[in-house]
Amino acid sequence: MSEIRLYLFQSGTQRCKYHDIRMNQGEGRSYEIPVPWFLLTHPRGHVIIDGGLAAEGLANPHAYWGDAVDHYQPFMTEEQGCVAQLGSLGIQPEDIRYVLLSHLHSDHTGAIGRFPNALHIVQRREYDYAFKPDWFAAGAYCRNDFARPNLNWQLLDEDAFDLYGDGTLRCISTPGHSPGHQSFLITLASGLSFTLAIDAAYTLDHFYDRALPGFMTSASEAARSVAKLRALTEQHAAKPIPGHDPDVWPQFTLAPGWYE
Repeated sequence: MSEIRLYLFQSGTQRCKYHDIRMNQGEGRSYEIPVPWFLLTHPRGHVIIDGGLAAEGLANPHAYWGDAVDHYQPFMTEEQGCVAQLGSLGIQPEDIRYVLLSHLHSDHTGAIGRFPNALHIVQRREYDYAFKPDWFAAGAYCRNDFARPNLNWQLLDEDAFDLYGDGTLRCISTPGHSPGHQSFLITLASGLSFTLAIDAAYTLDHFYDRALPGFMTSASEAARSVAKLRALTEQHAAKPIPGHDPDVWPQFTLAPGWYE
């Protein structure tokens, strides 16, 4: 049995409008999307990727997340928070060495500050933008999550950062959805590979250029990033996992199951 395993989790769902996900489509109808996050266990230290929504926001969503919840309404229980779900696997907060962040939108920052031994890793461009976002993007960022005191940060200025130095987890710069967005290429000991597109491609429609996302800071960067991910996915014979696809997400094995 390999010590390297990929676990897929979900911290509830968000209800939005169809056009928030696929631009100019859906005629205003509601659309409920999963909020995924990931755990990779590794002999050199376990890593959480993103972490979903922050569980403490559930008590008063408007106070915690602001008006963003009027557009992306969270449906989640405290038991679906990342710490509680890891506990069900027997993993304690002290066991986590890294919190790796695709970007700093609030549905991806639920793991920040919860793991006392963790190094938090994000692209520098994303970190800087989160504190001074453009007006149209400000609602996506929740300082209650990422502006906590006494956090240990590593800010990346590079593409293809290899977390363990063994090819298991590589960070792929994919700006467009946000200025410093990154996706991840996971290669397990069996040879099984996954492309965690995260919000570079909400759905497979975005991954295969059948739709534009409803939110992005740069359409041209977003398009180039998806093309880059497709090429890497083909090169590594990887399985793409889009960021918020309610049709595709149920096809994967979720925790307590795993891939190795």
